[in-house]
Amino acid sequence: MDDIDRKLIAILRADARTSVATLAKKLGLARGTVTHRLRNLEEQQVIVGYTIQLQPEAEPDDIHAWMGVQVDGNQTREVVATLLGDPAAIALHDTNGRWDLLAEVRASSTAELSRVLERVRLIKGIRHTETSILLKSYR
Repeated sequence: MDDIDRKLIAILRADARTSVATLAKKLGLARGTVTHRLRNLEEQQVIVGYTIQLQPEAEPDDIHAWMGVQVDGNQTREVVATLLGDPAAIALHDTNGRWDLLAEVRASSTAELSRVLERVRLIKGIRHTETSILLKSYR
């Protein structure tokens, strides 16, 4: 991956729907070159998909929270597999520092969030968790 690929990815991060023609113009490249680079990035699995992002305000009734998870011993794979199977976990990240994993969770109410947290805390291999509710995002 070179600087052009990084610029291409940066443009797509800002707007994944940017047309090839617009990408080519912004990068000063031919459309065929941009198409070829995109295809290569997809084949190398640097780009693994295109998606949309919603502002938290688009789902005003949902509660979003971040949960730091400390895993007991060498049970990370089992914990990850279980968390990925939970519909409330919308993203899961491997981290360093105090927490082994950082889970982004979503619930429709505080009561549901409480049930989610209780369910997660009962997963075999989880030593400790700490959850923070997302109040506002800045972009």
